[in-house]
Amino acid sequence: MKGSQILMGLGLGAGLMYMLDPNRGKRRRAQVRDKVVYTLNVADKAIGKASRDLNNRLAGLEAEVKSIFRSEDVDDDVLKARVQTRLGRLVSHPHAIKVECKEGKVTLSGHVLAHEVDALLHGVFSVDGVTEVLEKLEAHAQAGNIPDLQGGRERNRRRFELMQSNWAPGPRLLAGTAGGALALYGARRHDILGRALEIAGLALFSRGLTNLEMRDLIGLSGGPGIGIQKAINVNAPIEKVYEVWNRHEDFPHFMSRVLEVKKLGDGRYHWKVAGPAGIPVEWEAVITKQTPNEMLAWESVEGSMIEQKGIVRFQANGSGGTRVEVKMSYHPPAGAAGHALAKLFGADPKSEMTADLMRMKSFIETGHQPHDAAERVTQKAHAH
Repeated sequence: MKGSQILMGLGLGAGLMYMLDPNRGKRRRAQVRDKVVYTLNVADKAIGKASRDLNNRLAGLEAEVKSIFRSEDVDDDVLKARVQTRLGRLVSHPHAIKVECKEGKVTLSGHVLAHEVDALLHGVFSVDGVTEVLEKLEAHAQAGNIPDLQGGRERNRRRFELMQSNWAPGPRLLAGTAGGALALYGARRHDILGRALEIAGLALFSRGLTNLEMRDLIGLSGGPGIGIQKAINVNAPIEKVYEVWNRHEDFPHFMSRVLEVKKLGDGRYHWKVAGPAGIPVEWEAVITKQTPNEMLAWESVEGSMIEQKGIVRFQANGSGGTRVEVKMSYHPPAGAAGHALAKLFGADPKSEMTADLMRMKSFIETGHQPHDAAERVTQKAHAH
């Protein structure tokens, strides 16, 4: 049996165990069903938006093609207004350029930065009604002490759509469709070339689906990661709430996915958490800053499977209770693609944190362990 088939079988088995779990399987299946319905609704709206974008682009392209073969006499004042309007998108100091028009011929004079000249000439020549561009500009490598070139805002050069960070809905639809078709074709070849085409197709499909750059999609951007911020009020004094948060090894008492936390010493802890499809994920974290009854900060150690850091603050709310505010950022394995997979299997930290804070609140206020805490669920599973 091939390795890929073994992995597929293991993944399928883990998925079935997760969905058919006698304790929480029904809720999980309902969550997946709701997510599928929601995704279909979002997809329907996205496809409609992409279709309109493509229609508009085709209409614009048609108009441009027609203008090439159509001779249009434009009044000099009208043509001058068109060119001056275009200048604002072509150069950083449009007020420094003088425009004169006569029978389709446009003369440009004044001061301009040297690196903007080519884009300026090309952009003006593309204006409807322009038949010729005469260049009498004074180009400067730097603004220096030239009054007309002070201040201003650098204009970004227009790049090919698929080379930009954010893709418009139309190109995203085309890229996603092409990527999906390419991946299916590659999967049917059963050779090295097919595998390469399959990987490329999946990458293109994911890029069109998420509108994220590839480095963000696979988790190589090194950016701030996926951020989460939540707050809740607990009807208990700060000392009691802080004490619960400071005993990390007790988190399985009230959190649903924290299976185990081991104290290693020197502020280091080993975490074991139920990930997508219930598969355990483990990493180590260290306390980086701690002020009793005020705040706790932590981050994962270098080389951990899960890169994360966060801070929790405690503040009296004026009614004898405590306001708990949690801020966290994390880089999931496989980047945004891994985050999307986790959400599909109901392991989205953004939604889980809200539920865990509610469990923490109930645990502190009532003293009773939540029925769906990881520790109780594990004990029930062992009893059966």
